Amino acid sequence: MTDDFSKLFSSMMEQGAEMARLFNPALESFNPAAMEKLFPTMSKDMMEMWFGKTFNREGLDSRTRLLVTIAALTVLGAQAEPQLRLTIRHALEAGATQREIAETIFQMSMFGGVPAMTKALEIAQTVFDEKSGENA
Repeated sequence: MTDDFSKLFSSMMEQGAEMARLFNPALESFNPAAMEKLFPTMSKDMMEMWFGKTFNREGLDSRTRLLVTIAALTVLGAQAEPQLRLTIRHALEAGATQREIAETIFQMSMFGGVPAMTKALEIAQTVFDEKSGENA
């Protein structure tokens, strides 16, 4: 990274932090990795309306659409961790089983590689554990 680019990037980060602070002072200490905690799992009916019927009325149901999204996020790797957590929770809410989610992730080892698959399975397991803790 050049010195000019480093200065520009640093300036952009400072401006973004200042904008967030002005928008909401609590955002100064915002943790992007915890973003999924700000948006609870949508109900099955809401997911079906938005992801199943609205965007593709005659196509995939919300459960299948969310499994496909899990596949895509798995291939993206660790950069999509918050989105993957949220999508796994939504898929469970939409009726996908833990086994179906794991099989979807396993299938992506051929496209995203074993490290991406392993990371996604670790993320899925934490979501499964959180979900079982909620039900206890």
